[in-house]
Amino acid sequence: MEELDAPLAPLTTLRLGGPARRLVTAHTDDEVIAAVRAADAAGEPLLVLGGGSNLVIGDAGFPGTALRIATTGFALDGTALELAAGEVWADAVARTIEAGLAGVEFLAGIPGSAGATPVQNVGAYGQEVAQTITEVVAYDRRADEVVTLPNAACAFSYRHSRFKADPERYVVLRVRFALEDAAGRSTPVRYAEVAKHFGVATDERVDLREAHAAVLGLRAGKGMVLDPADHDTWSAGSFFTNPVLDPEQYAAFLALATERELTAPAYPAPDGHTKTSAAWLIDRAGFAKGYGSGPATLSGKHTLALTNRGAATTEDLLALAREIRDGVRAAFGVELVNEPVMVGVSL
Repeated sequence: MEELDAPLAPLTTLRLGGPARRLVTAHTDDEVIAAVRAADAAGEPLLVLGGGSNLVIGDAGFPGTALRIATTGFALDGTALELAAGEVWADAVARTIEAGLAGVEFLAGIPGSAGATPVQNVGAYGQEVAQTITEVVAYDRRADEVVTLPNAACAFSYRHSRFKADPERYVVLRVRFALEDAAGRSTPVRYAEVAKHFGVATDERVDLREAHAAVLGLRAGKGMVLDPADHDTWSAGSFFTNPVLDPEQYAAFLALATERELTAPAYPAPDGHTKTSAAWLIDRAGFAKGYGSGPATLSGKHTLALTNRGAATTEDLLALAREIRDGVRAAFGVELVNEPVMVGVSL
């Protein structure tokens, strides 16, 4: 299906952004590939849309082809799962719980499509898709062929991947996972908030269905489960990633925090780096839940979510994001980086 001058805002969780010159909706892998080839042959820009949960689209819209991937497919063979890129991620997770399989239960309620999960290496509550993805099937625009990339070739890292690093090359078609039959139990709990909820130590397992329900409850309490009636959920989820600091950066940050008699969160990260909390930084820099008096504000439930209160423009949202980024830099010397993909705009 093809539309001209098509509104994009309704296709995003922020409900922001101008129209696309052309919108194509693809229901099969062949339709996806045909649309990509047509755009590439015409030399026009291509924007791939899934659930629109991780996008900030400029008010001017998109001057090329927006490709909405609406493919379907949920195939379970024992503990091996294959998802079509257009499958609704939250629904797919719920089906794995119904099947009694662990591996993605702590990623419950995350909006968006399955095809977006490897791009961002989606993660929450101590779990990442990189831990269970075995292969990603994608259309390689450079080679003009369908390729299957094993986990090791995807270059997964914190909220990053090969697909995010080279966004003009790959269009994800299918994602394959290796789940676990743990006799109705979850994977080991890695996140302190979840462990506290269940009264267990980290690395312990809990009931799989209860883990799924608990995460949905925790996310809903932070406005991170979509609800059209609740403007706190009109967001792109966490707007900033948690900063990962090298030893020199961390020492400088720690000195500023100590000077203000603050104890900053710190978590070990690879290569001697230290991860700290973006939410903590935002709050301690003076931006509390609900901050803002305009049409774009921080969520009243979570400082990491920038929200559209119903009448915002993308520029309203970006003005707030820049104010927060600059305020955190001034207070702590740490540069916040946006997590959503920017289309036609930048911070």
